[in-house]
Amino acid sequence: MSKARLEAFSDGVFAIAITLLVLEIKVPSVSAERPLGHGLLELWPSYAGFAVSFITIGIIWVNHHAVFATIENVDRALLFKNLLLLLTVSFIPFPTAVMAEYLRASSGQDIAVAFYAGSFFVMGVAFRQIWPHAARNWASRLGPALYLSAAAVAFVNAYVSLGLCAALAIYYALPRSIESRLGSPAP
Repeated sequence: MSKARLEAFSDGVFAIAITLLVLEIKVPSVSAERPLGHGLLELWPSYAGFAVSFITIGIIWVNHHAVFATIENVDRALLFKNLLLLLTVSFIPFPTAVMAEYLRASSGQDIAVAFYAGSFFVMGVAFRQIWPHAARNWASRLGPALYLSAAAVAFVNAYVSLGLCAALAIYYALPRSIESRLGSPAP
């Protein structure tokens, strides 16, 4: 398979995953007791999840292109490693929706946010597999390790955990070259 075909397929999966995120933001119910403004404000977990997940998937997409700019040949092993990454990316809308729903509930926030942060951890581990240099570089473990930490923190404070995920998204979105960021890409 050509590198261009792999990148085009990957771009399609990234685009669909990002699009699915917005579909989870539901229109508030019509109610005489609850005005529209109140209903829109209650959706803040959906907006937060959408923003953090959109930025994270976008960063993965940008870094994916940077990685593939350095790769000359695509072999069967790389195709499967890329499919594993795309599997994790396409799954992100589900934990995003779970997190948003349960942050509004009276219980289950810890598990929902741990599940959310854990999905980013799994994605980060999958991303490392397509970048041979990163797999050898200890610094590339920082992203997955911080997502794993965010998942653990969720059991202490779900909001702090969500904040850590947002901080990681912002950190990785900062304008720097992929190579200068700790010597390797990390979503």
